[in-house]
Amino acid sequence: MLTVYSEKHRLRDAKTELHGGTFVRPFECPERAEIVLARVRQEGLGEVIAPRDFGLAPVLKVHDPDFVRFLENCWEDWVAAGGEGEALPNVWPTRAMNGKRIPRSIDGKLGYYALAGETSISDGTWEAARAGADVVLMAAEHLLSGQGQSAFALSRPPGHHAAADQYGGYCFLNNAAIAAQFARDKGVERVAVLDVDFHHGNGTQNIFYRRDDVFFASLHGDPMDAFPHFLGHADELGEDAGEGFNLNFPLPPGTDYSHWRDALDEALARIVAFKPGLLVISLGVDTFEQDPISFFKLRSDDFADYGARIGTAMKAVSVPALFVMEGGYAVSEIGINTVNVLTGFESA
Repeated sequence: MLTVYSEKHRLRDAKTELHGGTFVRPFECPERAEIVLARVRQEGLGEVIAPRDFGLAPVLKVHDPDFVRFLENCWEDWVAAGGEGEALPNVWPTRAMNGKRIPRSIDGKLGYYALAGETSISDGTWEAARAGADVVLMAAEHLLSGQGQSAFALSRPPGHHAAADQYGGYCFLNNAAIAAQFARDKGVERVAVLDVDFHHGNGTQNIFYRRDDVFFASLHGDPMDAFPHFLGHADELGEDAGEGFNLNFPLPPGTDYSHWRDALDEALARIVAFKPGLLVISLGVDTFEQDPISFFKLRSDDFADYGARIGTAMKAVSVPALFVMEGGYAVSEIGINTVNVLTGFESA
């Protein structure tokens, strides 16, 4: 299995996260990608390559141009306005406020484009996010050119919380959505996205919710109890042309592998029935029992088993699979759990 990785992910090295009422070092840190890469090499998963520059055109196919421009200029605007720490929003267009105008001030823009207040923007964030998009596009291009049946985009920062015009949850550009749209633009008629991260892929759902050419399925902590709280319920089935092409499995605190696996099997059956030409997997391993910001109970061996289940389902119908790195914050085990999924898939 090819792995695509960029050293530029290290440019995203924020020092500030709002967690539990205090500022802490972010759980989403550079070590995450480096530990996964070390495990990829240790297990001999396959070749590791760097991406080429794809430019902004594929990004702009899924993200609002004003939002992309905000991300590109945010740090410089923050510094120019006198910001002394990292950029964090402190005001939002809430339900009681008119949120249709984009403010001129950087403080207003941060609140306009942020979906949550925990994620700071720091020097290097934009460059790392851009490189992450290139990583996933390189992996997608590899599959679409017929060079393999699976690839791993070891992208960082993650992406599945980023909506068409919002960032948050450590995410700035939606890598999985960018890959899915790239495949559509290259002639793949139908693409499925399977999100196995602990947290609901609200951004991916937002981007494809009214479309019938991209099927989205997500297994995640019930949003009544878990971030992002306001999206990810079972009755969210899609709208307009997209009705019936969105599938959510909100699962309760303490969910063990047997119950999680049943949801996965149902999601895979729906994906196979959709007959996609490509499966994009938002691979978050924060379902692990020791993850510090999640509440599922999967163990390391479970990741190998569910990787094999995905592999069996996709190989039976000859659908290539693109794994895109998302969350997972039990840093000492993140490499083991991530590569267990990938080797499980390969063994199927």
